[in-house]
Amino acid sequence: MIMYRFLIVFVILLSSCGGNQEPLVRTSMRHYYEPYRINGFLALQDPLRETNLISDREVFRGKYTPASTFKICNSLIGLETGVLKDEKTVFEWDSVMRDNPDWNHSQNMAEAFQHSTVWYYQELARKIGGKQMKYWLDKAAYGNADTTGGIDSFWLRGGLRISPEEQLNFVKKLHNDELPFSKRSMDIVKKVMITKDSADVVFHGKSGWGHQDRMDVGWFVGYAETPERVVYFCNLVRMADTSSNQENFNKSRREVVYQAVYDYLKGNLK
Repeated sequence: MIMYRFLIVFVILLSSCGGNQEPLVRTSMRHYYEPYRINGFLALQDPLRETNLISDREVFRGKYTPASTFKICNSLIGLETGVLKDEKTVFEWDSVMRDNPDWNHSQNMAEAFQHSTVWYYQELARKIGGKQMKYWLDKAAYGNADTTGGIDSFWLRGGLRISPEEQLNFVKKLHNDELPFSKRSMDIVKKVMITKDSADVVFHGKSGWGHQDRMDVGWFVGYAETPERVVYFCNLVRMADTSSNQENFNKSRREVVYQAVYDYLKGNLK
């Protein structure tokens, strides 16, 4: 009986440790946004060191449009359903000229992910279809799994919402092969997510830029790997009018993460 009680106490203590502890608010991380004259939210998690830092608790659990960060999940569903054979699957351009010149040609999934080509992923969603899309969103527990607003726009202008906390949990499960997709599908997506590769750190992530409640919403979510550890990150920036500060809004999504992660790995952010 004594041993049984000891085991119960041990399990409770064990479950309270590790990467699932309540995040610590570090308002000092907001200084990373000052050079860009913008307000933002930053979260970093390092399970190895049991580090879980956020710059604002309210934003951490708020719900926002995922915009193009949904391409991570959309790619996984496309691969799992067979709509995408692999990252080399080409969709033909519809000949509609768009503002981004990188979008104006036929391209494969890897290119479309890199350039965040909206029309490619809209076509992918249409090929997946509403029934399968909803099934996989529910199964993967992606945000609120709301597909209202049209099969090719629910993550852009529709009802899909996700919090920074949920973004972190999703990329963590992806890294650990814990999502309800095949390892092959997850490995392909991890590969196309690489945004920066150096000798000491490899960044896997996806940016996004959408609109919600008369605000521009920008993201960069993913994880950074070193030979010793992995650091999960989520950056969320919001601005009422980006017309006068568009370049900084765009750059701040990734650059804030790169600087903060490098500082953390050097021990300059605790």
